[in-house]
Amino acid sequence: MEFYEVLRTRRSIRSYKADPVPEDALRRVLEAARIAPSGSNRQPWRFYVVKTPEKKRRMAQACGGQTWIDQAPAVIVAAGWKVPTNRGGYIGEMSFVMDLSITFTHLILAARAEGLGTCWIGAFQNTEVKKILGLPDDENVVAVTPLGYPDKGGFTENTSRKPLEEIVKEV
Repeated sequence: MEFYEVLRTRRSIRSYKADPVPEDALRRVLEAARIAPSGSNRQPWRFYVVKTPEKKRRMAQACGGQTWIDQAPAVIVAAGWKVPTNRGGYIGEMSFVMDLSITFTHLILAARAEGLGTCWIGAFQNTEVKKILGLPDDENVVAVTPLGYPDKGGFTENTSRKPLEEIVKEV
């Protein structure tokens, strides 16, 4: 699939078929995340792939009770850890959030290229997700996404975006 088509047609998918994600497609999606850039190439991230029905159900509850999340055949959790830095003069040790946002964007765009749906979930209880997955104390969840084939709707261009002139200023 052409890159700009991937960008134009990526959507937040909230309904999934039960069809499993082929392992080779999952691996390509995770590989896209792995090769993402990070500050000083620290790569302060880890990805957890959740496939068991019980853990997916608990994850959906930890994500504000969004029960549609556990419909997907997989749920991916991106977690990271604080790094000693002073990016931008104010971001400091929380720069892992920025790094993980870059890598998670790679992941969701690669998923779209594979015909897989995602929905970037920011509404989650960090402590509960860490408990469900057994994450170490120094890791914190940054993002969650279901991963699977869309059941309803699908991939169409979003025409409700602000015009370029409204968001770009030449200085």
